[in-house]
Amino acid sequence: MTEEPRLFKLARRGQLELLKDALRGGDAAGQRCGRSGDTLLHLAARHGHLHLLAWLLEELELDMEVANVDYKRPLHEAASAGHGECVSYLLAKGACVDALKRGDWTPLMMACTRQNLEVIKDLVEHGANPLLKNKDGWNCFHIASREGHGQVLSYLLAASPSSWDTESTTRRTPLHTAGEGREWVGEHKAALISIPV
Repeated sequence: MTEEPRLFKLARRGQLELLKDALRGGDAAGQRCGRSGDTLLHLAARHGHLHLLAWLLEELELDMEVANVDYKRPLHEAASAGHGECVSYLLAKGACVDALKRGDWTPLMMACTRQNLEVIKDLVEHGANPLLKNKDGWNCFHIASREGHGQVLSYLLAASPSSWDTESTTRRTPLHTAGEGREWVGEHKAALISIPV
């Protein structure tokens, strides 16, 4: 296994001053890490280093829409990891809220794999479309159903009342997904019962 390049190690750790020194006279935009093709922006967003993210965008003027080999952008990384401050910052800077990564996943879909309701709300309030579907035909409500997030399900129903009325490419509904061996169904029965039929 190859050792992680120093620049990326510093970015992952959020060590801004050391990264500044290491980048003197270098090209931050051209830096890619490993097979994933992650950039310094991806690492800053993934690890929640807002100070580093802001410096890379404001001082070095890197492209906030840069994609890695899976087409993930920094907003995907911040949303997936539940880093609300980074998500808010990227949205305020104008990041594309419904950018698609490989498999047609949006940042909102990735946020729905976690229980960080504030990140989900921020994305929706900035125009994220809860009805978009990934390549498997799943929308955000499907994903939240799979993960067992009752508060997220309730919020998505309030924000987009028709989000429950969907089928995957294999004709599975969110209710099918929720009922597949999940103990949480009983705990969050109220959210599931509130689904109009």
